[in-house]
This record gives sequence, C-alpha cells and structure tokens, in this order.
Amino acid sequence: MKMKENSIRSICGPGKGLCGEEADRCVRLAEYLIENQTTVRATAGYFGISKSTVHKDIAEKLPHVNTALYEAARRILALNKAQRHIRGGQATKTKYQKIRERRQAMSRGAH
Repeated sequence: MKMKENSIRSICGPGKGLCGEEADRCVRLAEYLIENQTTVRATAGYFGISKSTVHKDIAEKLPHVNTALYEAARRILALNKAQRHIRGGQATKTKYQKIRERRQAMSRGAH
C-alpha cells in the first residue's frame, strides 16, 4: 500500500510506550489542527490516517508529550464539538436544496 506523501504512521508496536515517532506524530497532528483550525476528520484526511487515530493521539497521548499544545488543541476540539450540530444542520439543508433544485430542473425540462 502506497502512503500519502504527508502520511505519518508509527512503527512502534503495542507495549513499547510512547516512542519518538509516536510523540512526533501527536505534535504534528495537533499543530496542523491548530494552525488550520480544522476538524478531526479533515486532519485525518490530510495525513491519511483514521479519525480514531487522530482523536486518540490528541486526546490521550498528547498531554504526556506537550501539555501546552494539548490545551490549545483541546480548545479547537471543544469548539468543533460545540459547532457540530450547526454543521450537521447545514449539510442536511444543502442536501435537500440540491434535491429540490434537481426536481425543479427535471420538471421544467419535461414540459
């Protein structure tokens, strides 16, 4: 499997603790999330890893690596969580707007 250029996967196995590469990944994920004000989903997509990995690295591992960076990332995660219902509502509105527009275009073309 070919990895993305910006992919960051750890080669440390379970039970080995937080190795250098794993700690580096936590920091890189948090820095990207903070600098770009992105969501966990967008961060995961950028690095080519799962949302679960991003969330676990930031929420559970980062506090042991860099407390100040964790606090900044935690604020972004909290903001995203607070805005989640708005984003979901907007996505639903957009979905049904597109359906309505397609139906109107089809009805105009049929006559």
